Amino acid sequence: MEEFTIKIENERDAGTRIDKFLASIMEGKSRSFIQGLIDSNSIFVNGKEIKSNYKLKFNDEITGIIEDTIDYEVKPEKIDLDIIYEDKDIIVVNKPQGMVVHPAPGNYNGTLVNGLLYHCKDLSKINGEIRPGIVHRIDKNTSGILVVAKNDEAHKNLAQQFKEHSIKREYYALVEGKFSNNEGTIDKPVGRNKKDRLKMGVIEDGKRAVTHYVVLEQYNNNLSLIKCMLETGRTHQIRVHMASINHPLVGDTVYGSKKQKYKLQGQVLHAKTLGFIHPISKEYMEFTSDLPDYFKKLLENLRK
Repeated sequence: MEEFTIKIENERDAGTRIDKFLASIMEGKSRSFIQGLIDSNSIFVNGKEIKSNYKLKFNDEITGIIEDTIDYEVKPEKIDLDIIYEDKDIIVVNKPQGMVVHPAPGNYNGTLVNGLLYHCKDLSKINGEIRPGIVHRIDKNTSGILVVAKNDEAHKNLAQQFKEHSIKREYYALVEGKFSNNEGTIDKPVGRNKKDRLKMGVIEDGKRAVTHYVVLEQYNNNLSLIKCMLETGRTHQIRVHMASINHPLVGDTVYGSKKQKYKLQGQVLHAKTLGFIHPISKEYMEFTSDLPDYFKKLLENLRK
């Protein structure tokens, strides 16, 4: 792993897109590779997350982590995808646990994007070569529904809906502990952990993050099944928020206990429902997916 820090001390660099600037000074690194690093939260400006189109300012401090220095061209791969809905503008897919959404350092093959490129040649180009069609993401070990844009018009419209927080997003999660109240709201800012840049956390100068939750079931072994409704969509928001109120997700060794009782691939979290206005037809659409088998079997055992 390679870490770097760059201070913008030349006025002529101010106003330049960060992806273009870094590609110009990093030997052998393409702009799409830099975009992949930014999207995987490996590059920051003044300690905060940015997007590839961020325009640099004088005295900005860029910090970065490069886990793998191999540049990469995204190639189509024949992967069985669980496509729930598709038309000429969008694809709604149910992502399995363990699949990465798009190529990034350390994960170059077998991603959702690789499979989408094989299935569909036309995807929006707004997010570059590494993330074609990708409007939003869920973690590798989170399963569930994603909407993908086939063209730039659909992408822009969906991105605006996410920006306005008008998208309906409901997740099911299995968490540690029992609740005294049947529902609640967590309104705490989330940002990059200042001590560990690979983690997020509740920090004072983070972005506002709001998670509403309802308790669905509670079990004898001090576990609870909850439904989370996202008002905002920050990186690792549910995982960070639930850990902040002492209810970390079962299987989450990053924000919960390093020692887990159950042998799991990661956090028990599923993006169950996604509702939005179709970007072209303007009709409201809502999609719901079943819990994955491992999640259902775990709940069945808990109910015994």
